[in-house]
Amino acid sequence: MRSRSFIEQLTSSGRYHFTSHEARMALEISAEATKLALNRLRRQDLIASPARGFYVIVPPEYRSLGCLPADQFIPALIEQKKDWHYYAGLLSAAQYYGAAHHRPQQFQVILEKNRRPIRCGKVRVMFIARKLIAKVPTRSFNTPRGEIQVSSPEATAIDLAGYPQHAGGLDQVATILAELAAEIDPSLLPQAAETAPLPWAQRLGYLLERVEAGHLTESLKAYVNEHAREYTPLMLGAPIEESPRERGWKIILNSEVESEL
Repeated sequence: MRSRSFIEQLTSSGRYHFTSHEARMALEISAEATKLALNRLRRQDLIASPARGFYVIVPPEYRSLGCLPADQFIPALIEQKKDWHYYAGLLSAAQYYGAAHHRPQQFQVILEKNRRPIRCGKVRVMFIARKLIAKVPTRSFNTPRGEIQVSSPEATAIDLAGYPQHAGGLDQVATILAELAAEIDPSLLPQAAETAPLPWAQRLGYLLERVEAGHLTESLKAYVNEHAREYTPLMLGAPIEESPRERGWKIILNSEVESEL
């Protein structure tokens, strides 16, 4: 089989990814010859390689991108790694709920361990490590190439409060929360909070009140009041000396927050 026939056969069956091992077995040639054949396809912009030994087939509508969009290959890439858990999170998750505000420049994927970012054509993927990832509530969304797991609106809100540095800062987080609020089920916030450090829930509750979404916080405040014993800074790394305290959420107000909305 010729290499071009191999990828045409895959796409005809609706599959747009493969490994170098699969290509070698199908072409029945040596590893070196397989590498040369795949390099020819790459130079013709027919395939791209987001990760070592993993390839995606690039249909004509994505040739200018130089790769498949991240949400169309990340699930297949993660599937190659046995027992890995993942979900699309933060700004990328917010997009699925119509709350990204500004289109994120990188697709953000949450994993159990750190991994180097991916560059594939114009596509950029950032990986962020998170504990207890298997317990984080997620939803499945359809893509043109299958399904992708995305953090639930409640888990997305918790992560945004926990990783403001990956979401453009507290002002940007507040702006996204103002848009995400319509999708949040307040009764599910404590469940999402249980998967994260307690300061994330404290910070989230305060931010929701700041964006006039305090009606969502009753069950979350009960969770925080039951578990929180210490004050936590609103902005990590910023000075806290002489900063006022907010008693309801036990927050040290060492930064001002202003939503764009």
